[in-house]
Order: sequence, then structure tokens, then C-alpha cells
Amino acid sequence: MGKVIAIDGPSGAGKGTIAKLLAGKLGFSYLDTGALYRAVALALREKGINPEDSDEKIASALKGIGIASKDGKVFLKENSQLPDGRDVSELIRSTEIGHYSSVFSARKVVRDFLLDVQRSASLNTDLVAEGRDMTTVVFPNAWKKFYLDASVEERAKRRHLQLREKGINISESEARKDVVERDVRDSGRDIAPLRKADDAVLIDSSSMTIDKVLENIMKVVRAGH
Repeated sequence: MGKVIAIDGPSGAGKGTIAKLLAGKLGFSYLDTGALYRAVALALREKGINPEDSDEKIASALKGIGIASKDGKVFLKENSQLPDGRDVSELIRSTEIGHYSSVFSARKVVRDFLLDVQRSASLNTDLVAEGRDMTTVVFPNAWKKFYLDASVEERAKRRHLQLREKGINISESEARKDVVERDVRDSGRDIAPLRKADDAVLIDSSSMTIDKVLENIMKVVRAGH
């Protein structure tokens, strides 16, 4: 197993941006676990699965579904004639799939389904993994752990800008509502709730530039060499 840098934090904290930059800087692979959960949510919704359905029904729907992350893209291998599967990188970024991703991720059957997929990503490479339970559940023995946070207002602003750049029409108030609802679901669920690991380095990026956040993380990483 390679070295793992695990980064957790709430929606809109900047985990994805920082993780990609950090991976590029260090020559590590990058694992966007949120994208994996979004892909599962897309697959389940396409099969007509609802959040209130039983674990048995969800488990049955998950059979035959393959999720893969490659070169920053996410692929669904279910019923696809393509070698890598169907590229769903854009489809999974809608607000609707984001909502279902957060809801389905609270189900143990879904988290168990993706646990091995996530852990196997570090078998043959050094890895930067970001998500909600990277430091606490998926990679509890990670080489370096970080918890990236920011105020609700700042995260809502970033979320709004991110979606507008993707051509998704959403108001700032709707973006804030989405962020707050995700916080409640992610922190309040019984299975692998979002929380800061005791040994994770906390970084509040509310008033920090991306470069400054990256600089602070690199200081900690270099200290570990």
C-alpha cells in the first residue's frame, strides 16, 4: 500500500480543489470519493431506487454495478459495451444527484459497497483521498490527515459559484440551503458521520486563498518526510 493523505470536511470546504492540486504537486494519484457516491446515486436512481427503499432492494440494485475513477473521470460499468464503462463525470454533477448522493451515502449498504473500491485505490500508488470519512473510516491509518473547514457563508458562496460555472442556475440562498442540509445529513447520520479525526490537522479556509491552504498543508506533509 502506498502513502495516503486523507482529507475530510463538509461540502464547499474546498477539499476537491486542494486535493487535486496537492496530488499534482506531490505526484500522487487523486481519489474523489464524492464522485464515487454520486455515481452510485445516479445508478440507483436510473434503476428507480428511492431513498426510503429497503437495504435488500438497494443491495440487489447494486449487484452488477461497477464504479471506476480514472484520470479525473468517473465511469459506470453497468450494462456498458465500452471497455472502461460509461463516462458519467458530467451527469453526476447536477444538484439533483448531489442531493441523492448525500441521502444514499447515509445507508450502510451503500458505504459497504464502496469501501473496498476506495481502499483498493491505494494498493499500488501514493494517494490523496478526499471525502467525509477518509480519516475516520476508510483510511484510519493514513500517513497524513487533514480536516478542511470553512464558514457556512463562505462554503455557500463557493458552492454557488461552482454550480454557476457549470451552467447550473441556482441562487445563493438555494446554495446555502443545500450546504446546510448536507451538513445536517453528513454530521447526523448513524453510519460514518462527518467528524474531525483526533489526529487530523484542522485548517479553516474561510479567509484563506487556495495557495495559502496548499502552502499550510505542504508544510505538514514535508515535516513528515
